[in-house]
Amino acid sequence: MTSPTPQQPPSTSQPSHTTEPTDVPQQAHAPHAPQAPTATPAPYQETRVERAIGRLFGRATGRALAPYQTAVIRIGFSATWLLFLLREWPHRLTLYGPDSPWSLDMARRLLGANHAFSMLLWSDGRGWFECVYLMAVAASAALLLGWRTRTMSVLFMLGVISLQNRSVFIGDGGDNVIHLMSMYLVLTRCGQVWSLDARRARRARAAAEAAAAGGEASEGAGTVEGTPGGGRGRDLTGIVLWAVLGLALAVAQLTGSYALLWFDNGPFPHIGWSLVLWGLWAAHALWWAVQRYAPGEPRTVLDTLTKLAHNGALLVIMVEVCLVYSTAGWYKIQGSRWQDGTAVYYPMHLDYFSPWPALSQLLGSNGLMVMLITYGTVIVQVAFPFTLFNRRLKNVLLVIMICEHLSIAFLLGLPFFSLAMIAADAVFLPTNFLTWVSARVSGLHERLFPRAVAAAPDGGPGGGEPPARTDHGGGGHTLVG
Repeated sequence: MTSPTPQQPPSTSQPSHTTEPTDVPQQAHAPHAPQAPTATPAPYQETRVERAIGRLFGRATGRALAPYQTAVIRIGFSATWLLFLLREWPHRLTLYGPDSPWSLDMARRLLGANHAFSMLLWSDGRGWFECVYLMAVAASAALLLGWRTRTMSVLFMLGVISLQNRSVFIGDGGDNVIHLMSMYLVLTRCGQVWSLDARRARRARAAAEAAAAGGEASEGAGTVEGTPGGGRGRDLTGIVLWAVLGLALAVAQLTGSYALLWFDNGPFPHIGWSLVLWGLWAAHALWWAVQRYAPGEPRTVLDTLTKLAHNGALLVIMVEVCLVYSTAGWYKIQGSRWQDGTAVYYPMHLDYFSPWPALSQLLGSNGLMVMLITYGTVIVQVAFPFTLFNRRLKNVLLVIMICEHLSIAFLLGLPFFSLAMIAADAVFLPTNFLTWVSARVSGLHERLFPRAVAAAPDGGPGGGEPPARTDHGGGGHTLVG
């Protein structure tokens, strides 16, 4: 009897590639083990602050704001300065020229200490003074009409600061406002409406559209809008003006004119007037070249930067006006004559400030009227900056302040101070009112000159002016203008 042999377990066929170590957990070998679904990241949600910053940036770079308000500022300040220069024409040599009691040497010593700039310090000859004075008159008239506004705003600034810095003790608060605003206007697109530049741009667009719709090849229509320089012409006037001004600046630079430095005595720390003027001259050329020959991203970037500069300068102008009124009001509050309500009485009884003595005497003798005007002036000036966010109240105070400046011009004989302040106040005028005035003036022009209006390709009533909240090119793509 043989002993039974042990039974072998039934063999299971396993693939030859199974070489996993024996210490691997059993569940790892389970076929088709279900896996946990991976969580998809939630979409990024902008915070309220980020959305506000995005809207603010889009508003600051999307369009040049307040075209009508900046046009009124341009017209107001250029007209004020032009009228002042024409009125003082017989006395120009005594006020700012070689016959001035404030001699050229005294002016150089003062300007060397306060780092101010004046082209009149380059020479003490009468011929040079007459050239600068005539340049100031011509630049004011051209800026008033809106002809080559970009260039004329620079020449207007140079004329203002050159004459005012030559004799710093002549003038009043209105001159200080014109001095500041002349520099701010350089950075604004103040020729978008109510200017010869805007009319020239409208006519160029109308001619291009008529040529494209008149049967010229589709290639030609694409050339007007798409190819570099299509439909814009050579702008010979702008090129010549740009070259002449560059040549004049080069001559002044090479002859070592007074205070024309690169990194000292300029409008900003470590930036001289040479760097500023040459930078503006080069910026005009860059703007013209990009608008004419570089479509796409370069043009978009440059246009965005110019809109940002315009809107920034507009904000500075608004803040400047608020500071003028707020500081004037708070300083008045500290004066005893303003506190007791008699401050207005005294200038009305000064012969120097009484062009109409009978009228000044009539108002000055009424104690109630004097008190109301005194307290009302302080209240309006102090309250105005706080009413900017209430449109109706702001418009009411704006009308009161404009009437106040008109009364100062009429009663105290300060017309240019009043015109300068009214021009500064115009930055807060409502757009609807300005467009209404524009429509009324255009309608009157149509009735007076029907033939000229019918022949002009400006596009109907209002002169084809763009709406207040649209994008503008600022007077056409010209080299200087």
